[in-house]
Amino acid sequence: MVGAGPAAAAVAASLVAATSSLNAAIDRWQGGGSVPPAVARPALTQQKLLFRLSGDARLERAVVARLPRTLARDMGDDALARRELSRLTVPRRLSAFHVGRAAGATLLLRWYRQAQRQSGVAWQVLAAVNYVESDFNRLRSNSVSGAQGPMQFIPSTWRRYGRGDVHDPHAAILAAGRFLRAAGGRVNVRRALYRYNPSSFYADAVFLYVARIRRDERAFFAYYGRQLFVQTPSGLRRLTSFGLR
Repeated sequence: MVGAGPAAAAVAASLVAATSSLNAAIDRWQGGGSVPPAVARPALTQQKLLFRLSGDARLERAVVARLPRTLARDMGDDALARRELSRLTVPRRLSAFHVGRAAGATLLLRWYRQAQRQSGVAWQVLAAVNYVESDFNRLRSNSVSGAQGPMQFIPSTWRRYGRGDVHDPHAAILAAGRFLRAAGGRVNVRRALYRYNPSSFYADAVFLYVARIRRDERAFFAYYGRQLFVQTPSGLRRLTSFGLR
């Protein structure tokens, strides 16, 4: 691991500082209103560092070894989740992406919990799916397979589980709860996620996000406070800059 030490130490220190600032800002914010700069800035710093880790396994190992135990688990899981999802990502031209505003974090949380009461599927599962599928409805593009809306339903599945407009985030979250319940999500979350998107990479990645939100609810607000990046033929491009000046 020659040469990794100084870089790993710097990245680890930056992750510790960014996460400490982010958690403190989330505790003050608590999800009400738009994402404040105090949340958005450290969330972006953390996000960019995770991009580095997910693309460099050697650096990731060196960094994680230098982090406090809880943070090491969180950042290791996030880096692995991103690496798994990148295996499924097909680069698209920038013009193929359309964006919009997400519903407020506290309102989304209310809808996830409503879906949990109705379906028995944990709200953390619905939040993680919403994050992965559409960045909480900030990404408004159809998938390459024709899936639509904030929870990315194909038309035939929406006809079975949906009620109302597939693009309505409230309706889509409730429909996802119904689908995941039918897929066994109250008993075996990973298997239900595989039914949602039949890829072990997808199921494993979403499950890692679910586990992190379960460990600390602030993780949901941290994910909500991140920027939207998309993969294009020329590399990653950022499409949102909310909360930043």
